[in-house]
Amino acid sequence: MKRIAFARIAQETNALSPVPTVLSDFENSHYLEGDALMAAATKGPEVAGFFKRAELGGFIQAATAHRNVIEPVPILSAWASSGGPLSKDCFETLEERLVEQLRAAGPVDGMYLCLHGAMGALGIPDPESRLMRSVRRVLGGAPLVISHDLHGNLTAARVGAADAIVAYQTNPHRDHAKIGKKAGTILIGTVLGEIKPTMAWRTLPMILGGGKTIDFLAPMRAVFRRMHKLEGRGDVLAASTLMVHPWNDDPALGWSTVTVTNNDHATAERVAEELAEMCWERRHDQPPVFPSASEGIARARNATVRRKLGCVTMSDASDVVTAGAPGDSTHLLRALLAEATGLLTYAAVRDPHAIETLWPRAAGETLALSIGGTLDPARSTPLPVKGTIVSKHDRHGFGRTVVLSVDHMRIVITEGPSMVMRPSFYSEVGLSLWKADIVMVKNFFPFLMFFLPYNRKTIFVRTHGTTDFDAAFQLRFDGPMHPRDAVDDWHERDRMRRGLAGVRVPQHTAHA
Repeated sequence: MKRIAFARIAQETNALSPVPTVLSDFENSHYLEGDALMAAATKGPEVAGFFKRAELGGFIQAATAHRNVIEPVPILSAWASSGGPLSKDCFETLEERLVEQLRAAGPVDGMYLCLHGAMGALGIPDPESRLMRSVRRVLGGAPLVISHDLHGNLTAARVGAADAIVAYQTNPHRDHAKIGKKAGTILIGTVLGEIKPTMAWRTLPMILGGGKTIDFLAPMRAVFRRMHKLEGRGDVLAASTLMVHPWNDDPALGWSTVTVTNNDHATAERVAEELAEMCWERRHDQPPVFPSASEGIARARNATVRRKLGCVTMSDASDVVTAGAPGDSTHLLRALLAEATGLLTYAAVRDPHAIETLWPRAAGETLALSIGGTLDPARSTPLPVKGTIVSKHDRHGFGRTVVLSVDHMRIVITEGPSMVMRPSFYSEVGLSLWKADIVMVKNFFPFLMFFLPYNRKTIFVRTHGTTDFDAAFQLRFDGPMHPRDAVDDWHERDRMRRGLAGVRVPQHTAHA
């Protein structure tokens, strides 16, 4: 029997958020070890409240197909909501646990490690590469295969530490288990001596492009179709395009492509180059320009028939918690309270301080307090309200939660991340989606799938926050970066980042 370890440490970091991610954020969201992890990956749910089966479950599927020769060895799985950078203590504790438990598992013949690809940690550059190097010291020469979210950021250190890297091929993401299975298949074939994985990659000085970046819509549809076609030929084991989380603070940030073949370096190089060129051709297709909160509310009010048939979902695109924003912005809340009168509106805000005030009080009590604007006070200010407590709940992942009725609004105040992506965020606290006119979400893409039964009109609005697309322009890069700067060609920076050229490009910072 060949023993293959599997583990996950995943979080998507927004470097602009002032709220650090700490160990309790992982332990309160999703943290499993050993037998508990094996049970979750085989029987489900793999990530309670989110995924019945995800990457590790997909890996188990691949291992089960070789049950006579492969023994999967569970190590740990730690996942936290997108947020600010991990504290140094949080990262080092997770790293230590991963290494210690991998050692305790005994000799293994290979390892699958699920990483987001856009994790940041305070004072630790490229922390995921460090995790990979730490694992390598235990594995020795045994193969290591990595999977990434397609918003991951590839680096030379990461590519150098892995035998193969694969990434999601859907946006909104819906192929977690499929990618885990693909990673497992490559790894198992490598362990059994049937495959010699050969990687090639390219990196582009580009953080925005591809329009909405949805895989089944133009302009990115052709890129994703090409990846599928390449994999279908048989000589390409995996073809991935990573469209990067633009609020990550790695100076070598940018879109990237990576290809895995079976001992065919020339094909791997050719395909990585081809996909990079396809992405670069789409660099001028920028994300849509979102209306203001006032304009969005006016559009929702005018959607009379659609509101009768369901609801209008309004994404606070400047405070997207699933992209790492703190979730405490009051800009849209303030506008909805003032301008959406007569429209039953569900909204959300994260405010641990308000929870401390509200939690001792009983349902039915009315009181005046301020909500929001406490975690990131540089970007929004607390909103004074007078409301009645509707209900109180202690919820996995969200912490203590209070529903406050304020005029035409029902505001769900959470102690933990206000990750509004699924209808259950509201329905689990007793709010019917069918009754609402406007429903606030704090998500870019996945909510489009989850809210499909209720949503009759989608409106993204821009206020001011850490997930504004141009907010990333203040970050430091290793040279000019599209679309902030004029960049005519990508090849020189790509070669520099991959260590193939001795050219030094002056460091570029944000414009004054």
